[in-house]
Amino acid sequence: MDILSELFRDSGLRRRLVNRRGLVPGRTLAFPCDRSLGFHVVLEGVVYLHAPSLPTPIRLAAGDIAVMGRGCTHWLSTSAHMSGMPVDNVDVDVTPARVAANDGSTPTLVSGAYQLWNTPVHPFFSELPEWFVLRTDESPRFEPLSLAVAMLTNESTHGAGASELLGRGTVVHGLLDVLFTYLLRTIVARDDAVGAGWMHAVGDTAVRKAVQAIHAESARDWTLDMLASEVGVSRSVLALRFRASMRDTPLSYLRTVRMQRAMRLLTESDATLERVATDVGYRDAFSFSKAFKKLVGVSPGEFRKRDAAERHLAWRFRAEEAVGQSTR
Repeated sequence: MDILSELFRDSGLRRRLVNRRGLVPGRTLAFPCDRSLGFHVVLEGVVYLHAPSLPTPIRLAAGDIAVMGRGCTHWLSTSAHMSGMPVDNVDVDVTPARVAANDGSTPTLVSGAYQLWNTPVHPFFSELPEWFVLRTDESPRFEPLSLAVAMLTNESTHGAGASELLGRGTVVHGLLDVLFTYLLRTIVARDDAVGAGWMHAVGDTAVRKAVQAIHAESARDWTLDMLASEVGVSRSVLALRFRASMRDTPLSYLRTVRMQRAMRLLTESDATLERVATDVGYRDAFSFSKAFKKLVGVSPGEFRKRDAAERHLAWRFRAEEAVGQSTR
């Protein structure tokens, strides 16, 4: 079972916005991405990444990739000092203008974004580093990640007729998925990037099998004994190894998975609370609502109302987004 794909689906992760941009010297690009994951790939020149959590700007050269694992407002500029610079806000609702071919003098990058409108409750997302930088010399030329970058760059290249290429949107969005997945694999593989928790827990066979069983049948009335039997270890061994790896208990993790799926159902359907409760494994709406509010912070009804009220906001984009180019 592909747990990561399940997580993306249940968290309401919406792909995808891809844009190729040239940075204007003396100006700053602002990315109000509090509810997004994404990355910037520098194609040409030098770019500086500024964010509130960074003690100093990060210098990014051609070939470097900056991954935003947790949403935050950030800025890109051609200088380490952006004080006094005019700021241009990146607007996803505006179809970017076509730009002239770059002569190498303009810093250029390709950016990709995925939206997470409602803050996920699954630990995977909170364990991602806010920023992860992969330098060009850390990814061999013919490795899959480098090839994905090269292909995405090629497809997003501006020029006459580029946007009319047959199937261009499908190709670019598919490559974005591939590249983002490879970047996540790289982050998980780096011991210095992610501490103990869900990402490394899947390396324990017993814990991984238990997690897979929970995700495969989250509505099942699991007990610790049933999970232990499914995995093939004793109840005490599973409890010990699960807590050591996940910093959580199996049944508490089951509740988290159920609530994450409930958030998706409340967002994407008009099913009654009773139906949602049954679909995620609860016998009645009362017990479901109590568990939901404890983890999410609001009742299911309040959550659904808030979600519906925010759908008109400009930064809430859906599954099919423009692939564009911009001078900003």
